[in-house]
Amino acid sequence: MSDETRFIYDATRSVDPLADLEEEAEKAAKHNRAKVGSARPSALLYTYGPGAIMDLPQFTVMPTGLDDWDRIWRRRDSAPPQIHAPRLRNVVRMMLRSPDVQLRPYPWQPKKHSRSVEGNDLGVPARVFPQWLRCTGCDMLGLLAQFDYRNTHPFRTDLAVFEHAKCTGRQGDRARKAMRRTAIPARYLLACADGHLDEFPYDLWVHRGRPCEKAELPALKMEDRTAGKGASAIIKCASCDMRRPMNEAQGEAGRGKLPLCRGRHPHLDAFEPKGCGRETKLMLVGASNLWFPATQSIVVMPESQEEKASDLADRVRTALGEKLGKYRHNLDMIRDLLDEKVDVTALTDHDLEEVLQTASAPVASPEEQEQQLRDWDPVDLLVPEWRYLLRDILSTRVEDPKSGLTLAPRTRGDQLRPEISRVLAVERLRKVNALVGFTRIDDMERVGDLPRRLAPLTRTPRPAWTVATEDRGEGIFLQLDENAVAAWEKRVLDTGLWQLHREAHHRNFERRFSETAAQVNPDTRLRPPRYWLVHTLAHILIREAALTCGYSAASLSERLYAWPASEGRDPAAGLLICTTASDSDGTLGGLVQLSEPTRLQRLVDSALHKAERCSSDPVCAMRTPQKPEDFLHGAACHCCVMASETSCERANRFLDRRFLIDLPGSALGFFQPHG
Repeated sequence: MSDETRFIYDATRSVDPLADLEEEAEKAAKHNRAKVGSARPSALLYTYGPGAIMDLPQFTVMPTGLDDWDRIWRRRDSAPPQIHAPRLRNVVRMMLRSPDVQLRPYPWQPKKHSRSVEGNDLGVPARVFPQWLRCTGCDMLGLLAQFDYRNTHPFRTDLAVFEHAKCTGRQGDRARKAMRRTAIPARYLLACADGHLDEFPYDLWVHRGRPCEKAELPALKMEDRTAGKGASAIIKCASCDMRRPMNEAQGEAGRGKLPLCRGRHPHLDAFEPKGCGRETKLMLVGASNLWFPATQSIVVMPESQEEKASDLADRVRTALGEKLGKYRHNLDMIRDLLDEKVDVTALTDHDLEEVLQTASAPVASPEEQEQQLRDWDPVDLLVPEWRYLLRDILSTRVEDPKSGLTLAPRTRGDQLRPEISRVLAVERLRKVNALVGFTRIDDMERVGDLPRRLAPLTRTPRPAWTVATEDRGEGIFLQLDENAVAAWEKRVLDTGLWQLHREAHHRNFERRFSETAAQVNPDTRLRPPRYWLVHTLAHILIREAALTCGYSAASLSERLYAWPASEGRDPAAGLLICTTASDSDGTLGGLVQLSEPTRLQRLVDSALHKAERCSSDPVCAMRTPQKPEDFLHGAACHCCVMASETSCERANRFLDRRFLIDLPGSALGFFQPHG
């Protein structure tokens, strides 16, 4: 994808089918699908995907569900493009409980068509949300249809605005002449832990659940004199003079005053068929816990023979559909039906029979799918990558054009730390990321019953596709000596420091995510000591590499392989530091150059040396969570170890310099002093 994805707003649509003014809105609004903003594909995947709220210069929008995106693909002459990543696709199908899901990139608009007609070539559909707006001039609080929409300049999306056409200002203003004033979103919402989101019912709130006694459509105002102090606004009905502050809806006491959840998904323009009925929580439009993406990603590796056979069978099954069962034993007819769809010309009849047999295998029942999802471990996506990176490379370079992976072994320098046993230069790599849903209030990692709490991306129970991004880049792979890691990990597990980290992790679950944490055993989500070791090492190497590789630290990211031995899974202790981009065929090579023996030795030694001291020491070096503290790091802070959110896969959790090197008062360092 070489351009930004465009947001569009269809002014004829009302998000809530139960809104009182829907009919009036459809009559009054002009048909306008002009651009109102744009975003990078990575932002649409991790920050502003379907169901999230994106701030635009004058109002906020919510990207809609994937059902609405289908009309974008239908306008194209060619078939929708697909991203080839069978290993990731199979996991996405399991999580979405749909056997035919395909991975597609975001629809986007080329720059040469930036002036579109009625949104013909525009990208991601979006709706204004929330649809309660407040006039900045007179504090009038009203629904979308009570304001005028203007977006007259085809190339100035920042000028799109909702206005109150007859604003007279506030009481006490010297000039009370009616004039146009900008309207901004009313910032309060209702959310529940099952992923539902709803408008705040201001009219019912101010009248305490009863209709206004003076007017059928009361005139509401939101008076806010002290911005930035929580729910400081006061809702006032100008028709009957009733008032009620929003701070009554805050905290535990306020939860009992809020209505129960209606089961609304505004991005789908739908409600749950059976409703919801859970308690709701007051949220702000810009709250960080309003939308957590549920994503999965892989670094694409060359496919094994089994994976190739499975992918071929899947493509045959998808291409034939119901005809597979009808012509299952007529190979000539099968070949004719697959002509120009799936290439099977090189297959013998016997091979084609095997492919058809695999393609005809029954789909797992809903109960089996739920059990698979509960038993699935995200580490399963990393294991094939780890195993491939450990393969012996007999030549100076191994390149696989289909996967886009190029590996070059590097000789260990004489002065390289002995704890590092293997070095690979990843000259080219392809990373695919897919969105499978989202959660609200709780991050997906904190959710105990994921099948229930994962909010859907489509109205249909079995989606046919989901969005994905394809990034290309380069990196460095380091493997730590497993024997040394295992001995060190055994030593750490018996220490008081590890016990304190474990207790802090328990407290973190119990306090911050009480609604879902009660269903999760915190110990199952606590990463083992080797993960803390590899994670901390990755961070100090990222910080050091950014000084010489030509990329900023925020452009570098980590992929961690750290788990102990278990049934059917060999232990792992290694890391991949990479930089990727979605709008180029590769990167500049500055990171790969750091894998050369002399440069890597300097990189590792310098990073470990700088980790010995922090400008916040001795406070940082001796930081240990003590009751009632619940932070999930030890000797780590933004001055020494922590990285930007684009670099870290764990939001700067599970970091401790004491696991890397010996610090004053601690002798748990994995890396021994190097002469």
